[in-house]
Amino acid sequence: MLQHLSSPLLQDEPWANGAGTTTVLAAGPDAQAWRWRISIARVVRAADFSNHADTLRQLTPLDGRLQLHFSDASTPAVLRLDRLQVARFDGGLAPRASLPDGPTRVFNLMTRADAAATLLARPLVGAMLLPEAPRWFVHVLTGHAELRQASDERLDLQAGDSAWATDPCRLSGYGEVVLVRFDAQPPASASTASTAPGA
Repeated sequence: MLQHLSSPLLQDEPWANGAGTTTVLAAGPDAQAWRWRISIARVVRAADFSNHADTLRQLTPLDGRLQLHFSDASTPAVLRLDRLQVARFDGGLAPRASLPDGPTRVFNLMTRADAAATLLARPLVGAMLLPEAPRWFVHVLTGHAELRQASDERLDLQAGDSAWATDPCRLSGYGEVVLVRFDAQPPASASTASTAPGA
């Protein structure tokens, strides 16, 4: 099954510190009491990330480099991320973000409790197979893409579009995509949700 998410329904939520905004693309099982959340943050200046204890954070910068500064002794002091490079860390560490190349969008995946998912970001050139998994979340960053399943169900996606896919499917097109593979069936998703202040 394929399901297109309508981006015009999404709203930017400003951070309390004025350093950016967050657009929640999907969250479940409830917009407030979520166990997983997918969002895009727009970071306009250096800022501290919100503390999300008992949460695994996975993120990738979409427009320019991002540096995460940690104060916890068990973590490298500075994590330097190139565009589309994925970082994974404990959300309770709440690093400070700096922007070597200026403002950037950051794609975020946060999971709690028994939610298990993996964030991937990559170029799309031609076609690739999304293998069997309980669910895939697909976001087209640049270019265009087509999702097609064995049943011949298909979706055309343009830059900025997102979709859910269940069962194996073929992803083809040209540009860049961000993918989330769920390793367990996620609860029902919400297209929008409010966000806590900060990233």
